[in-house]
This record gives sequence, structure tokens and C-alpha cells, in this order.
Amino acid sequence: MAKEKKKTSKVVRYNKWGYIFLIPFITIYLIFNMIPLITTIYNSFFENYRQGIIQVGPNWVGLENYITIFSNGDIPKYFSNTIIMWIFGFIPQIFLSLLLAAWFADTRLRIKASGFFKTVIYMPNLIMASAFAMLFFTLFSDSGPINSLLMQIGLISEPYKFLSHTISARGLVCFMNCLMWFGNTTILLMAGMLGIDSALFEAAQVDGATSTQVFFKITLPLLKPILIYVMITSLIGGLQMFDVPQILTNGEGNPVRTTMTMIMYLNKHLYSKNYGLGGAMSVFLFIVTGILSLIVFKFTTKKED
Repeated sequence: MAKEKKKTSKVVRYNKWGYIFLIPFITIYLIFNMIPLITTIYNSFFENYRQGIIQVGPNWVGLENYITIFSNGDIPKYFSNTIIMWIFGFIPQIFLSLLLAAWFADTRLRIKASGFFKTVIYMPNLIMASAFAMLFFTLFSDSGPINSLLMQIGLISEPYKFLSHTISARGLVCFMNCLMWFGNTTILLMAGMLGIDSALFEAAQVDGATSTQVFFKITLPLLKPILIYVMITSLIGGLQMFDVPQILTNGEGNPVRTTMTMIMYLNKHLYSKNYGLGGAMSVFLFIVTGILSLIVFKFTTKKED
């Protein structure tokens, strides 16, 4: 009994260091996450905005701010814009990342200078989204290099206004998001593939399995936790899409607000000092993000017998 008590006391003394190391994280989380979240929810029930030089509120209005953001009909449109641009940016991103991760994780290929290529693939993730958006804005402007090149080779006779057409404007946003984040996704998936026991691949080769069979029967099922993580984090990032379309369209979401995202709409309320509507929008976005994340998690996991 005495020995058991000594072991228990040692475990308790050892575990307390874990809680001590958690204190900085908990403190930062409370200050920069939990307190702002509670404050935002609280402010969403008040009328609080600036009209000219006059400050109106804060006055308690209950759910009126939530009724207002749904009654004007803009929310469904901007929500669909956000989801469409996320989907068409994520689908090519995940396929490209899976392909590259499978190549780099396959020891049989013996890819030379793989470290260099991994660095190059990850490089776009290190570039600020604002700089990336400005680069593409310059490249695809009416008098930019892309239009000049297309005219010189005879594909078009006059400059094509990429940002004045819905398909091309959304396509640019999707392409930029894919280009910026596929490197990060590739590294995550490759780390997951390298963590799979190599004995499984060797056994499959001995049994005569092809590379395609190995990928779909062994790699993908064991990679499911990483794929779920990538999908949920990508979904959260997609719902928070702001900087690329904001800079590319000068904050207007043109053409005809087809590239206006939820966060851009929220930013307009905050820029106009309408903190009540901005708080309601933030709470709505928080709830939608949580629900969609749970749906993704539910449909990508199966109960094990």
C-alpha cells in the first residue's frame, strides 16, 4: 500500500507540470479568444452604430439585429458565393496534394532533390495573401501581361476583362486559394503517409497488389484522420475567406457582388461602425462554421463494429 501511495504521489507531482505548461495557452486563449467571443455575442443584442458624427446606442434590441441580417436577403447570396469559391478551390487542391504526397512518400520512386521540391511546393504558403492578390491583380488586369500574351499569340483580339466576368473572377479567387494552400496540405498528407507502417506496403507488394490498389485499399483508409482534419480546417478557412477577394475586387465583390464573401460583408458593417449588426453576423458565422464542421466530421467517419 505504501509503495502504491508513493507511485501515485509521484504521478501527481509529475502531472502538475503538464498543467503548469498549459497555463500560458489557457491565458492567451481566454484573453484573445473566449473574452472577445463572449463580448461579440453580448454586443450582437444591442443597437450600436455611428450615423455621421452621432453615436447611436448602445441600446438593447434583442434579436432585431439577427432579423435584420436575414431580412435583407444578402446572407444567402454571400454564403453561396463563399461556399462555391471554397469548393472549387479545395477540390483541385486536395487531388493535387494527394498526388504529390503519394509521389514523395513512395520510397520506390527515389525522387532526386526531393527536399528542394518540397520547399518550392511550400513556398506559396509563405507569401502574404495580400501580396499574392496584388500580383494576380497586376497579371490579369486589362493591360496586364496575361492579356498582352494572349493578344500576341492571337487567342483574343482585345483585352479580356477577367474581373468583370463572374466565372473568370471566381476562377481567379479559387486558383489563388488552391495555389497558396496546396503546399501546406501536401506536407500534412505526406506526414500522414510516412507514418503508415511500411510493412503493410511490403505485404501488399508480396501479394501482387498494384500501386493503385495499395493507394485506395491501404493509404487512403489509414489517412482518413488527416483527411478529416484537412477538410475541416480548409472549410473553416474557406468560410473566413477575405483577403484575396477583398484586394482583387477592391472590396466590392464584383462583378455584381458574385465574389462577395461572408467576411467581406461583415467587414463592411464593422467599417461603418455598425457593431450590433457586425456582432450578429459574427455569431451567425460562428454557428454555421460549427454546424458545417460537425456535418463534415459526421459524414467522413463511420462507426466501427
